[in-house]
Amino acid sequence: MKVVLAQINPTVGALKSNRQKIIDSMTRAKKLGADLILFPELALCGYPPNDLLLMPSFIEALEAELETILEASSGLIAIVGTVRKNPTSSEKGLYNTAAIIDSGELVGFQDKTLLPDYDVFIERRYFEPAGPTHVWSLKGKRIAITICEDIWKLEGSVEGCNYPIDPVADLASERPELLLNLSASPFCLGRVSKRIEVCQTVAHEVSCPVLFCNQVGGNDSLIFDGSSLYVDGEGELIQVAKQFEEDFLFIDLEKKSPPTSLPAEGIEGVYEALLLGIRDYFFKLGFEKACLGISGGIDSAVVAALAVDALGSENVLGLALPSRFSSEEGKRDARELAQNLDIELREISIEKTYTTLIQELEPHFVGWAPDVTEENLQARIRGVILMAFSNKMGHLLLGTGNKSEMALGYTTLYGDLCGGLGVLSDVSKKRVYELAGWINRDAPLIPESIFSKPPSAELREGQKDRDSLPDYDVIDRVLCGYVEEHKSIEQIAREHHLTYDLVKSLVRKIHQSEYKRQQAPPGLRVTKKAFSVGRHFPIVQQWNLK
Repeated sequence: MKVVLAQINPTVGALKSNRQKIIDSMTRAKKLGADLILFPELALCGYPPNDLLLMPSFIEALEAELETILEASSGLIAIVGTVRKNPTSSEKGLYNTAAIIDSGELVGFQDKTLLPDYDVFIERRYFEPAGPTHVWSLKGKRIAITICEDIWKLEGSVEGCNYPIDPVADLASERPELLLNLSASPFCLGRVSKRIEVCQTVAHEVSCPVLFCNQVGGNDSLIFDGSSLYVDGEGELIQVAKQFEEDFLFIDLEKKSPPTSLPAEGIEGVYEALLLGIRDYFFKLGFEKACLGISGGIDSAVVAALAVDALGSENVLGLALPSRFSSEEGKRDARELAQNLDIELREISIEKTYTTLIQELEPHFVGWAPDVTEENLQARIRGVILMAFSNKMGHLLLGTGNKSEMALGYTTLYGDLCGGLGVLSDVSKKRVYELAGWINRDAPLIPESIFSKPPSAELREGQKDRDSLPDYDVIDRVLCGYVEEHKSIEQIAREHHLTYDLVKSLVRKIHQSEYKRQQAPPGLRVTKKAFSVGRHFPIVQQWNLK
């Protein structure tokens, strides 16, 4: 049997263009002599559709588009991820399903059994779990069809959820000759190697090849890396599709092929994920141009470089907005960065506006010493200017704050938190420097002086981040332990040889800053626990605050 894994990039809700991608892929597969083509989970509507699923007209439109796909499927078996109505009167009105099509005939549906309801997933909100998973007879071959989470129970990688059944274990006794998996598995660090491990475990359990077709593309905060794959019956990784781009993986199951190597992961993967996240956020929303504040610091330098790589230098506008506290070195670095990246840089001093505001407020602040209020005025003036350019020119404003700053609230609401997309909101300070190093791997696009100078918000004379915060290395270790791994204060202090009081103070800041993060722009997810999506903490609460 010859199989194609159609690793497509659907847009959520763009049913007609998604349908056309599916039909075009089927046409191409037929020209290659494929017997079967496999698409990602919910390929017809895009993943995740969220509350679009609550709209009856959306479901009806999906049904109509599936009929069009049926008409175009002659001479081919197609397994298409979509949604169908639940014909019974059980709890939920929909199934997350795979439509099984054979030469224009709808053979049936294989519904999804395990519905994740943790982290970034909320499928139990919409879908009814399937009954038994079937083995289907297609082109004389016994084929098991599963959807994403259905294969993860066996390997024991499901986080915080103990499903009562295991579809793969149930299928093993039916001795399938091939197992297919339609997936929409979002990227995070280490996820690609974990998926391969899961598919290898499944192959050993069912003693047959496993074909895994994953969605690619950015949808809001989630980035899907593709990396569709073929594991043979012995658990050897034979083929892997491209990462972070659409691909058409042709597999001849009768042909013996040598194993392949694991795809690259690490900081290169994070960089490529952020590029795709930016590109699709703009393209799918209909934006072409970006603007951002460039301070001469490492964060804005990395965001500017990413924006240029994703959108082209002609589509990126930098705005340098110095105040009386801005260093000459920072101004020089901003200009050099813009020159290296070949982007337009406009410099607008905020000094007059800042002075006027201070004078206007001074009579009302008699008896109050200058404090963070005056510092934040500068950030908010900058936010007003940045948003003015965004509004006037139709540029989407990119936020430049990193995860470490977001964690501790070292950011100004209605100031540097302004923006349409938080590019680095799931990237720790340490990883920002690693990204900068990757950007400079071939040429020094980011000036060396930006790497060497201590981080500073430059909101008061001689200010350095270390005046208000511990070393970022310490912050990032606490951030990873508490936010990403849910460890206790005691565990983190013990494992990293930190004082309990220091860890406690940082954890307190994390909780106290929740109200800011919930008003921040959507951010791109690259770790297993991002602030922008999949993390739900109350603003008003007192755990670890006292």
